[in-house]
Amino acid sequence: MTSAPLEFPTDHAGWIAFATDRPAARLAEVRAIDARLIGEAGLSASERLALLDDAEIALRRALSEGYVLSEAHPDADVRAAAEEQVQAAEALSAARVLDRDLWAVFEGIAPADLEPADLERGAARVLEHVLRDFRRGGVDLDDAHRERARELAERDTALSLAFSRNIRDGRREVKVAPDALAGLPEDFVARHPVDDDGFVTLSTDYTDLLPVREYAHDRATRVALVGAYNDMAWPENDAILGELLAVRDERAQLLGYADWPAYETETRMIGAGVEIPRFLERLAAASAPATGPEYERLLARLRQDDPEATEVTIADFWYLIGQIKREEYDVDAQEVRTYFSFDRVLPGVLEVTGRLLDLDYRPVEVPTWHADVRSYDVVRGDVVLGRIHLDLHPREGKFNHAACFPLAPAVADRGLPEGVLLCNFSRGLLEHDDVITFFHEFGHLVHFVLGSRQPWSRSSGIKTEWDFVEAPSQMLEAWAWDAGVLASFTANGAGEPIPADLVARMRRADAFGRALEVRRQLGHARVSYHLHADRPADLPAATERLYAESSPVQPLRGRHSYAGFGHLTGYGACYYTYQWSLVIAKDLLSAFDGDLMDAEVAARYRTEVLERGGSRDAADLVRAFLGRDYAFDAYADWLAEGR
Repeated sequence: MTSAPLEFPTDHAGWIAFATDRPAARLAEVRAIDARLIGEAGLSASERLALLDDAEIALRRALSEGYVLSEAHPDADVRAAAEEQVQAAEALSAARVLDRDLWAVFEGIAPADLEPADLERGAARVLEHVLRDFRRGGVDLDDAHRERARELAERDTALSLAFSRNIRDGRREVKVAPDALAGLPEDFVARHPVDDDGFVTLSTDYTDLLPVREYAHDRATRVALVGAYNDMAWPENDAILGELLAVRDERAQLLGYADWPAYETETRMIGAGVEIPRFLERLAAASAPATGPEYERLLARLRQDDPEATEVTIADFWYLIGQIKREEYDVDAQEVRTYFSFDRVLPGVLEVTGRLLDLDYRPVEVPTWHADVRSYDVVRGDVVLGRIHLDLHPREGKFNHAACFPLAPAVADRGLPEGVLLCNFSRGLLEHDDVITFFHEFGHLVHFVLGSRQPWSRSSGIKTEWDFVEAPSQMLEAWAWDAGVLASFTANGAGEPIPADLVARMRRADAFGRALEVRRQLGHARVSYHLHADRPADLPAATERLYAESSPVQPLRGRHSYAGFGHLTGYGACYYTYQWSLVIAKDLLSAFDGDLMDAEVAARYRTEVLERGGSRDAADLVRAFLGRDYAFDAYADWLAEGR
């Protein structure tokens, strides 16, 4: 396998071929390897495991390229072609774990049958996971039930792709009077001219949504745009989600699990589906002391604008927090954003993470799928460790959140890992929340690159338990709150870096509303879990009730936020992951003891956590870095700072 980077096409016909012929060739390679495994006698146990790994690398590459193109390519027909190949690759993946002949190749292998060199490289753990995944696929079912398991897996893929496609294409617009933009920054107003009918058009793109919900004085404007965002992909995704939940429930029970959460959590740190609501109750208890007082402050501030207001809704949440931070903590978000021009933040994130992790990012001029994409080789010394592609601004038909996507998974010295960030940042000034998001998603990217030196596909890259995978990225968010770090790349119009005393005020202000933010995340986690565990007949009513019960900040009534809840595909019942991993992230951060650029701690973190990929259980990665088991204490202390 070559270690050269990918070469992208330069014309439309080339992209169509890249989205179709290339993954088809990789899938043919997988089938050929499987045929050899099944048909060739005399292969040793180590040879069988090595061949399986080759097949899994080819399959991962087909999937990764397809997913990126389906979410990012500007041409709809290329996106559609890529999506078809993703579906084909997912179908092959599901079929392989149902293949009894392929299973028989590995079922009788014991660790003692493997070469000592392979055992030293973690082959016993790989074998254990291989056999586990065959069982989870349904290989030991009778013929009729195996066929049904295959059908359900393929239907899950098709529904998930359709659900995501409708969100990606679900952009909404609202028209408002010019005076409805009162409170919004001048550069925002300048980018939104009045049309011939005397109105201004706002969209659900993050570049409109985030400023409006934080700055717009007019409550009706906030409600209109947040409401439109809550209805993205509705009604299209209503029936799709209902069927997806039914498919997953049938699939789980067919495989011998109580429900879909039980199936999903078997391979995660939490260990069992019934542990999810128990963990969520622990979050509710930890956030309870501050939740009421924080909400009362929000409601009191809302009544300054609207004396008749009886409740704070999600359309008020960010605006009121911003107003209280400005009025009571002397933190004006509009002043803060003047220090964060995109042209400074991008090199700043690269410089800070490079210094922290002993990396250089060398720009490379290569054709990609869009002119906005910036590409860099990730280098240490004279060794190129990987390549990254940053696609950071919104456009029609593109993934409309923020996420890291693997593009070219690699293993040890076979192949060069390439990853992609798909974000939707302004080309001008960024909100501080955007800077936090940038650090977070970049954390996934460097984790993927640094973790891709492992010898097996199943442990290379970000192949850890799924409820740990957010922890390194959440920890990296702390660098967006450090005065010294921010001073190294920020500047306002006068060229002055952000003052340390302003950052200190930002940190104090950030503690306010923290409990309510945990409650907002609790709402997402409960929706994620209970839609799968309970399968309510009335999705709108159940979702609205779960959000209303989770936080005193109320959802907008009569909306359909579940239809645009993209995490319901990839994260399924397990959105609890974000708070579970945040508990670990706060504990990991404690090792730096306030000095975020401590070279010795950073090197230990890089080698014991990031570069290990998924070669060890996540609890063991954390233990190796901290010298102890992870604990809830740092998270509880962080949550208590706002009291």
